[in-house]
Amino acid sequence: MTRYTPDSKERVRDAVDMLALVSTRTELRRAGVNSYFGRCPFHDERTGSFHVRPEEKHYHCFGCQLSGDPFDFAMESEGLDFRGALESLADRFGVTLEVEDEDPAAAAKRQRRDRLHALLERAAGYYARYLWDSGEAARARDYLARRGLDEATLKTFRVGYAPSAWDRMLLASRQAGFTEEELLAAGLVQRSAKQRGSVYDRFRERIMFPLADARGRVVGFGARAMRDNQPPKYLNTSEGEVFHKGSQLFGIDLARRHAARAGSIVLAEGYTDVIALHQAGIQNAVGVMGTSLTDEQARELERTARTLVLALDADGAGQEAMLRAARIAAGRNLELRVVPLPEGSDPADLIAQDGAEAVRSRVARSVPFVSFHVDRILDQASLGDAEGKDRALAELGPVLAPLAPSVLREELVRRIAGRLDLSDGLAATLLEAAGTANGGSAAAPAATRTARADPGPDPAGIPEGGEGWGAFAPAAGGSSARSALPGVLDHRARGERTFLALCIALPRDGAETLAQIDPESHFTSDLARRAAVHLAPRLADPLEGLPPEDPDLGAYVFELRKQAARGGSVGPANLRHAWLTLELARLDRARARARVEGSGMAALGPEYERVRIERGRLSEQLGSSSG
Repeated sequence: MTRYTPDSKERVRDAVDMLALVSTRTELRRAGVNSYFGRCPFHDERTGSFHVRPEEKHYHCFGCQLSGDPFDFAMESEGLDFRGALESLADRFGVTLEVEDEDPAAAAKRQRRDRLHALLERAAGYYARYLWDSGEAARARDYLARRGLDEATLKTFRVGYAPSAWDRMLLASRQAGFTEEELLAAGLVQRSAKQRGSVYDRFRERIMFPLADARGRVVGFGARAMRDNQPPKYLNTSEGEVFHKGSQLFGIDLARRHAARAGSIVLAEGYTDVIALHQAGIQNAVGVMGTSLTDEQARELERTARTLVLALDADGAGQEAMLRAARIAAGRNLELRVVPLPEGSDPADLIAQDGAEAVRSRVARSVPFVSFHVDRILDQASLGDAEGKDRALAELGPVLAPLAPSVLREELVRRIAGRLDLSDGLAATLLEAAGTANGGSAAAPAATRTARADPGPDPAGIPEGGEGWGAFAPAAGGSSARSALPGVLDHRARGERTFLALCIALPRDGAETLAQIDPESHFTSDLARRAAVHLAPRLADPLEGLPPEDPDLGAYVFELRKQAARGGSVGPANLRHAWLTLELARLDRARARARVEGSGMAALGPEYERVRIERGRLSEQLGSSSG
């Protein structure tokens, strides 16, 4: 990965016009020398509490307490990690980033990628002009119009058309100075199987959808055939140096700012679905391009927003895709919701039939993924006899097991009881038993209660600790890593994140507490271990010194810092409780190993009991103070 010189950050920071940067998100008014106010772009408010000091390149919201420099603003508003913010601001304000200690091979590779990106940008421009200017593309324009897509939106997405001639792109690119080998590497041409050595345009007589990365650089194309005898219906750029389908999200460059501001991102299936959603005002929509959600795509979504709203086709394949997405998202910082679509429809069809407002309303009424999952199991179950009901309960138990006691859980139990013709109490008992017997945890619901009851070593029992600290409380509907259901995070990951965020919020106490931590034994997540090591000497400035070769760590620490900034009435007692929770979980794991090995249990017992009692007392104290 390219590394930039240390002074690159300062040169970009000096070049940023803070007023120009912030004014893209909110209107500012002058309120004195070097002082501007406006409405905060990061939370809803009626009065302007967002303060900008342009000379210091600094902002602060007196409402939500978010503050920072131009890089923080770009990360918050556009869902970028630090490296992405640095590159984005450099592009916008005309700063050339200097590469640190780049050997000739690395320099050649970077220059090569720059050439391929430039070639793909030219191709996108060519295809877009051909769609609107050529007579040959009239049929494609008619098709797009019948799909309800207007010209302005299509131009925003740079949709184009590839001519039917076999060498238009080949000849135009050669004239622009690009080689045949570069055309092959960019996936714009392919070799002929019949005429050895010759090449021809890969895309012909197809509607072209440019695929861009988060910075808006074209990396490839998705192409829809315009003839019935033109397989495949959709043809993508071949995997190569700059295009990797598994990491690509259609429309991410256009959606990321809207998604970061909304805190949610809508995932649709196809190109026209995404374009139609944007046209309908749902500008935080991206597309998975007809494939199953991948780890790379989930990582990009996680960087952009906390809530992932699935608006996939309402057919069997779409429902299976939602279940696969849930498995991929499990354990990530993503809450899944589902848009209820009529059976057999997709977002583009629905917008064309019922209008934009109808679809906006459906997106606003999205339901938690667990509700969708429960309904799907019930709809597919054979409930005509006792055996069928038992099978449904066996499948439903693990689904509900991770849910905390909540209104949602009670509603789902009542729904299941009604469909199975059982009393609510009997249904709850059978579901809890099924959750335990089928790999769920019967203790999981209790583990996500407030900490007054001190449910034991489960880290999800951390109390909120007062108003404003709700971001660190366990989310109703969270999931265990063992479950296929994603929540905000599994309970152990939530506890580990809570502890680290509290260390940032209370840097003096946090440094002392971190000194007692053994990352290998206290954390179950490798990412949390790396974060603990990174943060130990840097709690005052968590983003300082983040290794550019570890973007996952950067995103994780950035999220911790955001959570800490939302603090509220947080004190040393909360941090102590979080530490005790980690210690109790560590001792619990040690006792489990001792049971397997057949020795050491006696030595661990007294320490475990001491920590458990102290944690219970602190839980009661915090519960009483917050009540």
